[in-house]
Amino acid sequence: MSNVSESQKRAQKKYDEKNREKRTYLSQRSTSRGFIRNKATLEDLEELEELIAERKKALAKN
Repeated sequence: MSNVSESQKRAQKKYDEKNREKRTYLSQRSTSRGFIRNKATLEDLEELEELIAERKKALAKN
């Protein structure tokens, strides 16, 4: 059983619908950090370093 009121549930649903992109961004960022901290091998980290360098270059051009 939940102690969350119906009005709180409605407010959360409304927020979630209005902020879908932000929620997706935060979820993906959290997943990435967890992978890096807990599961990534040395090979994974080296590949990620290359991808990060490429992304930084692309962002610097804008």
